[in-house]
Amino acid sequence: MEPRLQPMELLSNSMAAYAHVRANPESFGLYFVLGICMGLLITLGLLVLRRSCPPRPPRRDSSDDEGDEEEEEDTVDRAASESLLPSTELPPESPGAINVFASAEELARAQRLEERERILREIW
Repeated sequence: MEPRLQPMELLSNSMAAYAHVRANPESFGLYFVLGICMGLLITLGLLVLRRSCPPRPPRRDSSDDEGDEEEEEDTVDRAASESLLPSTELPPESPGAINVFASAEELARAQRLEERERILREIW
């Protein structure tokens, strides 16, 4: 059997397929709907698989300069998004500043935010 069909064979096969579909529209409709359903099921399965198994983060080498640049961009993005949060901290330069944070977690978060803002000021 040749891998490449001659134009007359292709035309003949197409006409035979059309005649079969024309003679049996119910089976064509059935196969068409089954094909659509199988495609939807496969797509749904892949979406569930992708959702339940997120991709692993790529390994970073210590000599990778691009990774450092991406890390700086991530820091900038996170600092920009966190800078919109309300701040309840007194400036550290003020004498007699007291801790107004309700928990150590809020204090640590504020310190990280302050460090990111300092890094951003240095970058700009």
